Formats: sequence, C-alpha cells, structure tokens
Amino acid sequence: MTAEEFRTRWTGHVPKVQDVTGEYAVLVPLVERPEGLCLLYEVRADTLGRQPGEVCFPGGRLEPGEDAVSCALRETWEELGIPRTAVEVVAELDWLTHQGGFVLYPVLGIVAPEAAERLHPGPAEVKETFFVPVDWLRAHPPEVYAYPLEPRVGEDFPYDRIGFPQGYRWRGGRVEVPIYAWEGRAIWGLTGRITRRLLEGMP
Repeated sequence: MTAEEFRTRWTGHVPKVQDVTGEYAVLVPLVERPEGLCLLYEVRADTLGRQPGEVCFPGGRLEPGEDAVSCALRETWEELGIPRTAVEVVAELDWLTHQGGFVLYPVLGIVAPEAAERLHPGPAEVKETFFVPVDWLRAHPPEVYAYPLEPRVGEDFPYDRIGFPQGYRWRGGRVEVPIYAWEGRAIWGLTGRITRRLLEGMP
C-alpha cells in the first residue's frame, strides 16, 4: 500500500468512538413552571419492544447525516409535539458510552412554557409525561447502586501467542446505576446518569 491510499481513505475523517454500532441522542428538557424550573420526562409506551414502561428523555437513533442536536429536536417533535422553534439549545452534554455498543448524546434545551403545556405525546412511543422540579432533584440525591463488568475469556484464547502463557490479568469495569424516586416512578439507568451529571457542580 502507499501513503496516498491512506490519505485518500482518512483525509476528512470525522472521529467517533471506535466499534460503536449505534448512535442516539436525547433532549434534556428544562421548563419554567409555577413550581419552579423542572425537567420534563416521558414514560415509554408499554407496547415498545425495547425498554417498555421505562422513564426516559425524548430521543432516538441518529439518521444518516444527522447530528446530535438535529436528532434530539426531531425526536422531541415526533414524540411530544414540541417544535424546534420552541427549544433553546443550551449545550451538548457529556456523552455516554454503553457496553451494549452504542453511544448516547444528551442535548440540554430550554423549552418554552407554552409549548410544554401543549404536549401531544405520540401514543405509539409515549405512555405519559411528567415534570420534576430541579430543586427537588437537588434536595433528594439518587440512591446509587453498582454492578461489575467482568471479562469472560474462552478457554481457547491463545495466551502463549501474545506472550502470556500463564494467562493475562484482564481489566474489568464497574457501572453505577443512580435511582431517583419521584411519586411512584423510578428515574434510573442512563436517564438517571444524565440527570445526576446535569446537576453536578451547580451552585
């Protein structure tokens, strides 16, 4: 091969997390309400094949050529009927990578109160919506649980070929699962992690 072939292949490449099989984005919607600033959550429809009945933010899979902000706004319109013009995009928050092979891009946005009062949840995807005051979330930190990620290596792995005939000390990992309890609902998993990260370091 030649250097020119590598230039042709890689010039202009946009880097991403290696080995990711799916990219998703969610809007993290802040809304000013009479009870104060709130986060808007939705509950996934019971008929969905993946994660039915779970609390989440509006969002979904990036379409070809789509960026995280465009995806989050499109999905919010499709799921809740909130138009793009009613959302002030504040920032893209820290990405989350998942052991399932996908990356999630949270996008923080402020939703116009009048748009939040006229939600039109799509019943195919959304069972219900609810608001949680930010002050309540800050005053009630989540319970945090954790589970280990432990490598399982087959007996046929060729340790001798990599110079470790005695075996190799593979690194494991650890996943934290924060759980907020709000009026009989559980805000947890990736949604809980996004919520917790959003509030970290706030004055």
